Amino acid sequence: VQLQASGGGLVQPGGSLRLSCAVSGFTLDRYAIGWFRQATRKGREGIASINISNGDTYYPEYVKGRFTISVDNAKRTFYLQMDNLSPEDTDVYYCAAAVNHADWVLSGLSSYYNGISYRGKGTQVTVSS
Repeated sequence: VQLQASGGGLVQPGGSLRLSCAVSGFTLDRYAIGWFRQATRKGREGIASINISNGDTYYPEYVKGRFTISVDNAKRTFYLQMDNLSPEDTDVYYCAAAVNHADWVLSGLSSYYNGISYRGKGTQVTVSS
């Protein structure tokens, strides 16, 4: 099983970036995929998730309208489109997979949710002029 996040880099404030999470080794439609960021002072912060089987998505209020999660089933790759970035979005971004999307959402998309099955390594996003 592997989840590999990529696409991070340096972007100017107000800019956009698209992160990718390539997955292998498990059946996609049995899982939900979520994105987190390190948010060091608060612990890992959940920012988006998608339930593969029905396409349901979830975004916390603090990212709604700026971040969009999507999936290319053929490529087994998930994406996080991030728009109107600010320096506060500078962080390491991770993807993870869990079986029960509804429970994960009820946990607030917590990175400590005990139903997370797989986790990937992160990719650094830096927003700076």
